[in-house]
Amino acid sequence: QVQLVESGGGSVQAGGSLRLACATSGYTYSTNCMGWFRQAPGKEREGVAGIHSGGGYTFYADSVKGRFTISRDNAKNTAYLQMNNLKPEDTAMYYCAAGSYFRSSLDKTDFSYWGQGTQVTVSS
Repeated sequence: QVQLVESGGGSVQAGGSLRLACATSGYTYSTNCMGWFRQAPGKEREGVAGIHSGGGYTFYADSVKGRFTISRDNAKNTAYLQMNNLKPEDTAMYYCAAGSYFRSSLDKTDFSYWGQGTQVTVSS
């Protein structure tokens, strides 16, 4: 059974930082691209950041570029999202996902496996 489990969410003030982790099991993690998506109440799920299997290529949504950093530790089968300079508009449920490929964008249809999400709340 493929499982992705997010952790690290919480409540912070604007300007603060959080580090999300996505622990994976039950599939070939090292051959998959990893992505982070988020969904705010009343909005569609959107791609935030992605990373290829070897870690050499990353993608960021314009809204988080320069503030968020995605990384992966393949020895631990874990992906991370370092979030700095958080803003209230970053408030959302954050989901980890695994898929076969992405390039210039993150589309949820390109990701086959999903975690249950971790809540990030940023207050002003």
